[in-house]
Amino acid sequence: MSSDQSGLPLKLEDPTARRADSYRALVAEFVERGEDLVPFPLQFEHTDFDAFLARMASCSRGEGIAPGFVAHSTFWLVRDNQDVVGVSNLRHALTDSLRREGGHVGYGVRPSARGNGYATELLRQTLARAERLGLDRVLVTCDKDNEASARVILRNGGVLDSEEFLTKIGGILQRYWISIPYKSTLNSCLSL
Repeated sequence: MSSDQSGLPLKLEDPTARRADSYRALVAEFVERGEDLVPFPLQFEHTDFDAFLARMASCSRGEGIAPGFVAHSTFWLVRDNQDVVGVSNLRHALTDSLRREGGHVGYGVRPSARGNGYATELLRQTLARAERLGLDRVLVTCDKDNEASARVILRNGGVLDSEEFLTKIGGILQRYWISIPYKSTLNSCLSL
């Protein structure tokens, strides 16, 4: 288990009912700030939390997913065994569409918790889950103007593969590959 800058433990967990309030607060922060709900499972209805958790479990098994989607697992980065500070989504395979935009991993950090290295740790621990799935490399994408996300990807061993202007996002999308097992470029992801 890793820890944050103040020594509080950080752990990547599967979604669970005991963290419902913290998860809902995280989503509310995104909404209050008018930010996109990234990764996309943040958009899933969660009023009935048991139904939400069942949907997450089904998605990870590839059951009941929409056409064009692939099996995907969602994880929560939890600080001090209580606060959900980040969410990642790991797609188990790539489609042609995901090779172009989206990749294997999407992630987001609670707005009030940003700037503490949580995104770097969230991606690092998600890559360990990708390795458990048997993936030998992972595609991660970000908007070129999202320098913070690009730094997170680079810190986790990302190698820029390509850039493309996408009308859909109105900008340039960067594609990075991370080989697994990878070597982080940091001695401690959270020491910066």
